Amino acid sequence: MKKIGIISDTHGLLRPEILEILKGCDCIIHAGDVNKPEILDKLRMMGSIYVVRGNNDKDRGNGENLTLYHRRGKIFHDSQ
Repeated sequence: MKKIGIISDTHGLLRPEILEILKGCDCIIHAGDVNKPEILDKLRMMGSIYVVRGNNDKDRGNGENLTLYHRRGKIFHDSQ
């Protein structure tokens, strides 16, 4: 069985306890509001990541079609 970590709204802060939780994941999905590229650099060192833009992010697309482990879906950040 694969373990997928899902995180969002880090707003430039990635707490050590969250990194510890995500450490055993096969891949990580960040569903928006990253705010600092350094956050993605840290997550990338842990394995595969998939990222979408949140309402506070400037440099990513709005949604992401994703196929993971033979399952298809869409990730998006909704600010409402």
